[in-house]
Amino acid sequence: MTAGTILWIVLGVCLAIGCPIFVSLGVASAAALLLTNIPMSIVAMDMIKVMDMFPLLAVVGFIFAGALMEKGGMAKQIVDMASLFVGRIRGGLGITTILGCMFFAAMIGSGPGTVAAMGSIMIPTMIRRGYSPEYAAGVAATGGTLGILIPPSNPMIVYGIIASTSVSGLFTAGFVPGFVLGLLMMTMAWFLARKAGFTGVIEEDKGVRFWPLLRRTFFSLMAPVIILGGIYAGICTPVEASVVAVFYSLFVGTCITRQLKWGRFWEAVKMTNISAGSIIIVLGVSTVFGRILTMERIPHALANYMISLTTNPFIILMLIAVLLLFLGMFMETLATIVILAPIFMPLVTKVGIDPIFFGIFWVMTNEVAMLSPPLGVNLFIAQNLSGVSFERVAKGALPYELLIICYIVVLCLIPGFVLWLPRLVGQY
Repeated sequence: MTAGTILWIVLGVCLAIGCPIFVSLGVASAAALLLTNIPMSIVAMDMIKVMDMFPLLAVVGFIFAGALMEKGGMAKQIVDMASLFVGRIRGGLGITTILGCMFFAAMIGSGPGTVAAMGSIMIPTMIRRGYSPEYAAGVAATGGTLGILIPPSNPMIVYGIIASTSVSGLFTAGFVPGFVLGLLMMTMAWFLARKAGFTGVIEEDKGVRFWPLLRRTFFSLMAPVIILGGIYAGICTPVEASVVAVFYSLFVGTCITRQLKWGRFWEAVKMTNISAGSIIIVLGVSTVFGRILTMERIPHALANYMISLTTNPFIILMLIAVLLLFLGMFMETLATIVILAPIFMPLVTKVGIDPIFFGIFWVMTNEVAMLSPPLGVNLFIAQNLSGVSFERVAKGALPYELLIICYIVVLCLIPGFVLWLPRLVGQY
């Protein structure tokens, strides 16, 4: 029995019995090494390789910055400003939730983190204002998916490492599709609110509130400008930008909002340790798993098989999308990237699919996965925040999920829409 066969059998069994993904990958890799003549020394080599991945520091930095922003009150200030502009529109609180998710996504790079930050504020508010819990949970879970498309994005960083692709180029490419998707989601939120009869929030005159609110929220609103502006202007790398984000969050939380006390600071540290630790351990065992796949030439065999079926890039993207959407129902986002990126990269290279476009395409399929049962991590977070059943949350997110799928198909037909901005600013 070959190492590749052992890998897939053991991995399938471990996942079927409910083992965590990092345990499943580690046990499958260990079985393949013990039952074949592949040298055990590759484990040490790959662990050193993971520790030497400098861009991975950006993931830790953005996770920590996001936790500090949530605990320091910056997320609440972003919601206050967004509500001022769109709160009076029918379904305004749903639109505010998505707009707040867009701003927060531009600071932390995490889908679940965005749901937790915005949902904890907006879901109870919407329910108190007469919105159905199903609507409130669905719009928060969906808006949270923008956390991995609008840069900075942790999955983009990991994809860039695995696929040897420019992380800055991926960030630039994700900005326009993420902004447009956010607008489409807001339109959907308005349509669903109108259909259900939800009203806007009556606020006092905007001219009276705008300037005092701007002064109060100015430093929070400047965070995306500082973080992304530094990256796009070439002033700092994504890793350096993540460090800037951490120190800026500390400054705003302690000196401006003054909500980041010692207790909240340590809560942010604990959240970061849990989130970053889970990412790094998955990446470590997945690197060994991917090395064995490569040694068995499985990526090349898959590429040759799919090319024997068709060389049409659009059809190949659709086939990959179906596979990613299916696997995303059972596997965590970063796990699919670290396992499958080494498999798919030879294929997309052969048929002429741009690696940066493919990275954005992959992230968008992961957005759908975050809303797809049974895993649906964003759905679980929204369920906990809303107190309604998982099925009702999934139903509330379904229209947005179909919207994202349609948007993916459109982008595959016009990939230049994704790539024009990186080309314009010289990061392609």
